[in-house]
This record gives sequence, C-alpha cells and structure tokens, in this order.
Amino acid sequence: MKDLQKELDERKALHLYRSRRISDGPQQPEMIIDGKEVINFCSNDYLCLANHETVKQAFIEGIKTYGAGSGAAHLVNGHSKAHHALEEELAEFTGYPRALLFSTGYMANLGLAQALVGKGDTVLEDRLNHASLIDGGLLSGARFQRYAHNDVAQLKEKLKTAKGETLVLTDGVFSMDGDIANIPALADTCMQHDAWLMVDDAHGFGVLGENGRGSLEHFQLPQNAVPIYMATLGKALGTSGAFIAGSDALIETLIQKARPYIYTTAIPPAVAEATRASLKLIKTKPELRTQLNENIHYFRECATQLGIELTNSQTAIQPIILGNEELAVAMSNALFKEGLLVTAIRPPTVPKGTARLRITLSASHSRKQIDKLIEAINNSI
Repeated sequence: MKDLQKELDERKALHLYRSRRISDGPQQPEMIIDGKEVINFCSNDYLCLANHETVKQAFIEGIKTYGAGSGAAHLVNGHSKAHHALEEELAEFTGYPRALLFSTGYMANLGLAQALVGKGDTVLEDRLNHASLIDGGLLSGARFQRYAHNDVAQLKEKLKTAKGETLVLTDGVFSMDGDIANIPALADTCMQHDAWLMVDDAHGFGVLGENGRGSLEHFQLPQNAVPIYMATLGKALGTSGAFIAGSDALIETLIQKARPYIYTTAIPPAVAEATRASLKLIKTKPELRTQLNENIHYFRECATQLGIELTNSQTAIQPIILGNEELAVAMSNALFKEGLLVTAIRPPTVPKGTARLRITLSASHSRKQIDKLIEAINNSI
C-alpha cells in the first residue's frame, strides 16, 4: 500500500499542501475566517449577490414551496417547475434556444465532452483551461491535445490533423489569470474546420458585456458563433449549479447521453428560485457591474502607480505572479495577519514557476478596503 502520510509530508515540504479555513457567516467583503475579522479578496461572488436580501428571500420562499431538496434526478421526479422556469429564463437571457441545468460546473463540463465525442474523435483545449475542462476531455476517450494559451495559430495547425468529430474547449475568462479568450478568432477557426466550439464562461457570465450576458456579448458575437455555451451560477449569480445553452438538438442530446446529468440528483428547487432572483438583479441593476468595473480600474491604477507588477487582466481576477511557492504562501499568511484574505495559488492549479496571489474584486469593496490591500501588498513585496 502507498504511504499516504509520506506523500502529504512531501507536499508540505514543497509548500504545496492545501488547508481549509473555516468561515463564519455569509459571503461578503467583511468576513470572519478562522475566528478572525478579515476583508475578503478571494471570493468569486463578484456582484455580492450571495448575501443579497432579494436572493435570500427568494431562497426562503422556494423552501416554503418546494422543501429543502429535489428528491431525485431530473429524469426521475426531481425536475421542478422552478428548474424549468430557470432554464427558460437562462436561454432567453443568453439568446440560445435552450438551456439545461447541471448540479455543478464540473459535472457540466464532464457531461458535455462525454456526450459529444469518444474514441476516434478529437478534443483540443487551451493549455490554461480549468481542470474540469481538461478532465472532461481526457475522460471522453477522444484523442486529447492542448494548444498554447490563446494561440489560435497553433490551434489551426492541430485542427488540420484532427480525426473524427472535433471539440474545441476553452475558458471564456481564465480563472487563474483573469484574461479573456480570443473568442472571435476561435469561432472563425472552428467554423472553418467544422469543429464544435464550447466556451466555459464561468467567470464572465453576469459581469462581462453591457447587459452581463458574458464573453459573447463582450465581443458582440452572435450565438451561432459559439454553438455550446456553459456558465456557472455560483460566481456572479451568487447561488449554485451550472447550465449549458445551445440548440434544441444539443440540449436533447445532453439529456439523453450526459451521464453527470442523468445520474445526479437535481439541485434543490429553492436554489433555482434564488438564482431566478439573481438573474433579475443582473438584468435590472447594471450599477452592480459599473461599480465592479470601477473597482477593477481603481485597483489597477493604484497598484501601477506603486510599481506593483500586474498581468493584463481587465476582469475581477487580478493575479500577482510571484513564481516561488514558499513566497506565495508566506505573503498570503502575512496578509491574513493584517486582516486581508488573499489566496496563494500554486501548482498544479497553475504551471510550475507561476505561483501567485489571486486577488478577486467585487462590486461591494470600498476604496478604503482596496487601499488597505494595495498598501499591504506593497509593504510585503
């Protein structure tokens, strides 16, 4: 038998060991973590809807109507009126004919790849894709290859030798770097080679585009440019779950063939009701996106003035690349002592030599809070 403790000790020695902190209270800029009051700069709750009164009340009313759980998978008796209404509203909001709910984004990505391709087919992925996209491609059984990050020219070369059905998978906003995929070029390239293109817009949906419709709206692309659109509900929308949007034929294929959909209990209907409330807020409260974008601009402007080196990210994800795992952990711990929660991200989540602090901004962060973060980082570097 493998010596598990030895492996764990080795991870600690390499500064790659991960530990959980315990939060006490809702997601918001000010939190209590491990009993300490901190300003939270690592949540994906970009619009601060996870603790919004309207969303919470919708959740409560959903529990009163539907109870705490869904009871079964969607194809048994777990598909409620609330689920169905949310799917229709997500389809309308994104501009696709249909949308299909999944319990998690990870399940959506596994199910999509497995349902569309298999042995004899090809999956091509951006090298910096989220782990769920990578695992989806690997587990599909198709020939799996990666192209250099945002390198459409290299993707074109790989498409020339692709076999069978070809599926190209990419993040819309890359979760660790915060940059946006070149979706217009990807769409043109995939169309030229008769390849499926799927965009995982987990970190773009709700925050990018004039109306918060995500990466496609950011680039002013029509829906037919990207035949498969996926986004999660636990980030900008503040709840839980995910969906895939596409044609009627695509959604029916996923219902019939996507194993993580078929064999998983549906998310609680109350979560669907809360998400419907979040979606309405995204439609009717553009000032939330305006405030988020103002905070992003303010952070970058102040950091640049102090000589803090940033990436080219224009999104809420603002990494500071440190390179060294030990330094990343030490800085994260030092910031925590100052009352600032910023996560150290290390391999294998990011490539070796690119350990970093992953800062995420929200619509509810104040200028004073951002100033405190920048000052603490400047003093630590």
